Amino acid sequence: MKKSFISALALAASLGFAGSAWAEVIFAVGAPLTGPNAAFGAQLQKGAEKAVADINAAGGMNGEQIKLVFGDDVSDPKQGVSVANKFVADGVSVVIGHFNSGVSIPASEVYAENGILQVSPAATNPVYTDRGMWNTFRTCGRDDQQGDIAGAYIAENFKDAKIAVVHDKTPYGQGLADLTKAAMNKAGVTEVLYEGFNAGEKDFSALIAKMKEAGVELVYHGGLHPEAGLLIRQMADQGVTAKLMSGDGIVSNELAAIAGDAVEGTMNTFAPDPRLREEAKPLVEAFRAEGFEPEAYTMYSYAAVQVVAAAAAAAGSNDTMAIAEALKAKGPFPTVLGELSFNEKGDITRPDYIMYEWRKGDDGKYSYFAK
Repeated sequence: MKKSFISALALAASLGFAGSAWAEVIFAVGAPLTGPNAAFGAQLQKGAEKAVADINAAGGMNGEQIKLVFGDDVSDPKQGVSVANKFVADGVSVVIGHFNSGVSIPASEVYAENGILQVSPAATNPVYTDRGMWNTFRTCGRDDQQGDIAGAYIAENFKDAKIAVVHDKTPYGQGLADLTKAAMNKAGVTEVLYEGFNAGEKDFSALIAKMKEAGVELVYHGGLHPEAGLLIRQMADQGVTAKLMSGDGIVSNELAAIAGDAVEGTMNTFAPDPRLREEAKPLVEAFRAEGFEPEAYTMYSYAAVQVVAAAAAAAGSNDTMAIAEALKAKGPFPTVLGELSFNEKGDITRPDYIMYEWRKGDDGKYSYFAK
């Protein structure tokens, strides 16, 4: 009997050790993996995949391996909530995403209620972190910050120009357009045209006719690259010489594929290119060796996984609330973006935006370069 009891204990212990050896924490990427914004979804996916692989190879998160799953929100808020509920059912602890602010904001409510930590590499609308929620963080900046940069640039360089402000009616697009408009208005510049269009719009003829009538010389666009590219191309086709300025939502090389040569001179705000950072060089080389160019939000997604793992190590726990507390209190954390710390809202304490201009590089291809 005693021998049997000891054997049972030994078996239970071995099973326990085996369970801990196989223990895993589940991360998820929520992003537009299909549809017109799939290029951005690929950036979030590739960045997170690489970070998870590197962390697992180094021993995992507090000794536990990270399992990565994916959810395709197609940039749609309702689909994003469906994806969020699926992540809850799958036992996800951490979500890297979403890309769109309009998806990230409603999805975050689901995550908060179910103990899931959310770190977005790309959601820039201030509302995302302004609601006082415990679980919302981002590795990018905010639209009020890039709106201030764009507004100041317009006031300095286009003070006497006739300016149109247009947006795609989404929380991101309209939010950014309105914040930029407010900044330039405060600086004494007033737009001659303010118009919204529907996300997914293909024909901008009516809007362009209004631009012609108003004699528009600069178009500020709040939205994403698929619509921006079509607007740029159609403006050129219809004889409008005004240049377009936008935000981080157009930082995809697909913009040039859509707009063609008319993309020359287009401007946008974005953070200093993380691919040029010294600490990012080995990672950039690794991505390029795999045939993937880690542009735009790839590095922000990689950094999102990095800060969660680093905060978990600082907390000595993989509990999501403990990680959230550590993110706010234990930084800065070393990442491919440099050292990142977070304030009480979940925003990075080192926001930085500059102005870029699209032109041909040495390889003869259009891309965005710091002005």
